[in-house]
Amino acid sequence: MDETLKLTEARTSGCCTPDLAPRLNAAAAKLLSDDLTMLGHPIRLQILDLLAQRDGQICVCDLEAALPVKQPTVSHHLKLLREAGLIDCERRGLWAHYFIKRENLAALRARILGALDAVR
Repeated sequence: MDETLKLTEARTSGCCTPDLAPRLNAAAAKLLSDDLTMLGHPIRLQILDLLAQRDGQICVCDLEAALPVKQPTVSHHLKLLREAGLIDCERRGLWAHYFIKRENLAALRARILGALDAVR
């Protein structure tokens, strides 16, 4: 029992750099990880790029035609981006027209840059 306590104590205090602690707490690290994961897929980045090229809205049929994957994959990534709050859509008849939520994308950018600045 005493050996376990000593081992735990040694791990928390460190041996070479005693006051070493992460500048990102667990919640901030998780948020940064989630943000980077959202941007970490090439199809999602391509969708954001396509939407950023237009001030208005782009029909889902045009997104599907422009991307190198099938419709179910496009729909999956659009859903993830919508759930993350980075994009939204309006229904027009049978078609959905997508657009970037620029203020949310700007907030994501600021969060990522702020977290990365903290670790440099």
